[in-house]
Amino acid sequence: MRLHMTSRQLGSQGRQHVLRAARTNISARKRVLHLSAYKTTTAARGMLTAEQVAQFQRDGFLVLESFASPDDCAKLRKRMDTLLHDFDPKTISIFTTKNQVKKTDSYFLNSASDVGFFFEDKAFDEDGKLRQAKELSINKVGHALHDLDPVFREFSRSPAVCNVLRSLGYKRPLPVQSMYIFKQPSIGGEVMPHQDSTFIHTTPLSCIGLWWALEDATKDNGCLWAVPGIHRKGLKRRFLLAPDGSVHFDAPQPSYDMSAFVPLECPAGTLVLLHGENVHYSAENTSPISRHSYSMHLVESGNGVTWSPDNWAQRAPDNPWQPLYG
Repeated sequence: MRLHMTSRQLGSQGRQHVLRAARTNISARKRVLHLSAYKTTTAARGMLTAEQVAQFQRDGFLVLESFASPDDCAKLRKRMDTLLHDFDPKTISIFTTKNQVKKTDSYFLNSASDVGFFFEDKAFDEDGKLRQAKELSINKVGHALHDLDPVFREFSRSPAVCNVLRSLGYKRPLPVQSMYIFKQPSIGGEVMPHQDSTFIHTTPLSCIGLWWALEDATKDNGCLWAVPGIHRKGLKRRFLLAPDGSVHFDAPQPSYDMSAFVPLECPAGTLVLLHGENVHYSAENTSPISRHSYSMHLVESGNGVTWSPDNWAQRAPDNPWQPLYG
């Protein structure tokens, strides 16, 4: 059987089909190359190469595939299943970035030194009752998992995590916030474009975010999107805690060119490093597939760096944050 045909034998419709297929393949290759430009692999025990450090400093983020093993991801998911099963939703606190000032309550503020459970905005019906099981209604759990839960503490303080921070020059990295984020099927809320240093501020600025995909993250189920290089333009606003316990932003939400964001689609086990001034977001998850992730934010706490007293997250002197090392 002859498989190859001449242009004359194909005819006009055949030639158009071939051309469309060729353009599709070229477009797909370009898309893969575009995304792969931001992906790299994890070196032994978390040590970053000089090239990876330079890439992080250039782009303001770094995508490290295969950082966490399948067993690591399964262990964290299983532990969260247990925590959710044992959670009695007597206190209803909703987390959303669309009306964050109004939704930030005392339960949220106290979670800086506790493990709080925060519901999706769309989890309740008109009568204030859950539309579905609590396990499918929670937006996130935080913000002291890295200190208080033994499974998350062990993962958060692993030698590989410490080596990532050493590679980036941190002398005394201090984890101040951790979150398990569900991106629930169909109702997983949008996280609006933001900079982590808006909420986690030091002088000088030193915040870094570590975000692990515990399930595959795609554009369909709400993967991260980030703007390469925008961190060099500085911090745009802050989220401040007033003496009376209220919170507010010191400037309006900036407007961003949404076409500048690139999707950070990645398989489970990937670690994404986020510079504190990088702008990133994730869209609402309207798909039937969840997108579980775990994140932790750290700051430098060595000599010459001070934690801002008007950050939302504060700890009592008898319950301080604990550095990874140093």
